[in-house]
Amino acid sequence: MARKQVKSVSGKVVAITGGAQGIGKATALALVRRGARVAIGDLDRELAEKTATELGGNAVSFELDVTSRRSFETFLDDAEKQLGPIDVVINNAGIMPLNRLLDETDETARLQVDINLHGVIVGTKLAMARMVPRRTGSIVNVASQAGKAGFAGGATYSATKHAVIGLSESARMELRDTGVDVSVVMPAVVNTELGSGLHEARGVKTLEPEEVAEAIVEGIETARFDVWVPKSTVAIATVMNLLPRRGREAITRLLKADDLLSTPDKGARAAYEARAAKSQSEDAAAEAEAGSKS
Repeated sequence: MARKQVKSVSGKVVAITGGAQGIGKATALALVRRGARVAIGDLDRELAEKTATELGGNAVSFELDVTSRRSFETFLDDAEKQLGPIDVVINNAGIMPLNRLLDETDETARLQVDINLHGVIVGTKLAMARMVPRRTGSIVNVASQAGKAGFAGGATYSATKHAVIGLSESARMELRDTGVDVSVVMPAVVNTELGSGLHEARGVKTLEPEEVAEAIVEGIETARFDVWVPKSTVAIATVMNLLPRRGREAITRLLKADDLLSTPDKGARAAYEARAAKSQSEDAAAEAEAGSKS
């Protein structure tokens, strides 16, 4: 079998949403180390600036609210003014407030859909508009293994990640023969603030952000569509898909993954849950409210 051609990221311009911390920050660092120039977009402008400073001269930062198309367009426009045409867009921003579906507020559900799904839809569209005319580029959408199965305690989160995978598959088909690649990244639980307070499933250790970052970069370099992190979970998913539903659910219980999102340490997640609830700028909230009344 011929080896897959590797495309170097050196000299490439990469825009990352939610890039100030966690997976986004680790990915920015991995890319800068390989010679890429990185634009970090994040709702927390101060933290984004701090991260860019830490990464050095090949990183710049901008305030970004992915729930606002205007904010997203401005982010990409400003990034291109400073760094040049964008070669890679990484739609990484996301939130995961946890609650039983019956206890989840409608506002929390809408915010997850706005950030986790609609933000990725807009980011993908804006990237396509820039890349297709140049017939080159890469779009990376960060989903989750929760996008391949439903998890109690995180129904809306799982739903948004299922949708991101479907969106990415459709975009890949539309972009065939255009020179623009699409990757969808599906990590297990990651040791970030978003994953705080969660226990480990049997046989699948909690990942470090750097492990996901390396997988993302490899996905860009090899134009891989399905990026499972860790790679070993591909085998688990393959076996699960061959089984009837009762069999899949039995294995999920055996792996202690059935309560992964429904029994978190709420004390350990308190700070994150409070921050996630405020993951939208006042301007974007007003924009969304105006849209709902039109």
